[in-house]
Amino acid sequence: MQTKFKKSYRFAIKTSLYITLYVTLLMSVFLYFLYELNWWYLLAFSFGVYLFSFFTVQFRVERFIYKRVKKIYDDLTLLESASLTKGPITTDMRTLTQEIDKFARDKKIEIETLKVREQYRKEFLGNVSHELKTPLFTVQGYILTLLDGAMDDKILRKKYLERANKGVERLGYIIKDLDMITKLEVGDLSLKIETFNIVELVENVFEMLEMKATKKNITLTFDMDYENPIMVKADRERIQQVLANLVVNSIKYGREKGTTEVSIENLIKNKVIVRVTDNGEGIEKIHLPRLFERFYRVDKSGSRKEGGSGLGLSIVKHIIEAHNEKIYVESEYGVGSEFSFTLEKAK
Repeated sequence: MQTKFKKSYRFAIKTSLYITLYVTLLMSVFLYFLYELNWWYLLAFSFGVYLFSFFTVQFRVERFIYKRVKKIYDDLTLLESASLTKGPITTDMRTLTQEIDKFARDKKIEIETLKVREQYRKEFLGNVSHELKTPLFTVQGYILTLLDGAMDDKILRKKYLERANKGVERLGYIIKDLDMITKLEVGDLSLKIETFNIVELVENVFEMLEMKATKKNITLTFDMDYENPIMVKADRERIQQVLANLVVNSIKYGREKGTTEVSIENLIKNKVIVRVTDNGEGIEKIHLPRLFERFYRVDKSGSRKEGGSGLGLSIVKHIIEAHNEKIYVESEYGVGSEFSFTLEKAK
């Protein structure tokens, strides 16, 4: 496709005016001293000089300068710059300079973004490899032990098969959660929007995780008594998954005899905000921006005290964003953390 130029006459107009003024002044002095000064002749002479200068500058200089401008645009087009190919190309030097500067800044930002993404990609692949490798090697170790003779011992056989099964379950969790995140990202996972009582849903999550919390003497509670139902519009099953993941995390990283508290508040006219607060170990500020990344570890030691796929918070973020809502996190290391998300209120 041939490049279209949007011509600028500013340079030719100004340059022609300067040339005309100079030549006319020179001619005025010449006529004044040698001949009779006739203003009509002088004006006609000025007009002629201006026209000649204008066309000379506009077309002759244009061929010299703007052919090189076109070469610059052609070179930039090779980089597939959408911003420089949307409209006709201007031949105004100031506009051209601004466009080139903007193009250079955008490319610099793009390169920096790609570098950051590349670093995230490397970390993600390393984390996936670690998460899959650990249960795989565990399962393989138990199976090889059984094949080497431990199969004859009924007690040992049952014990190792149960442990191998747990490793397989861990792999299943990881694959299932990765599949869910992928579907959420590409929009393939449809949400079943319905109206339900969010207070009742929180109570169900508390009942489901009561035994887990009891093992660490952690109290699951509301911030107040909610006598009236609070109706929201969302996918009930997915929001239950969000609440379960957040409460499980608060238990996992909570302190003995601690508390996990849920509050539900009106945010604006048609929104509520659900807060899950704990008084656990908290999260250092350096980790907060990347907390919702897949497999991102706050604990860099590489060890996990408890099971799980390592994708809980990433799933939480994707589910909330699939509802076109927001999720927030506030934490102070050594004090505790608060995760909150918004939901649409039912009318």
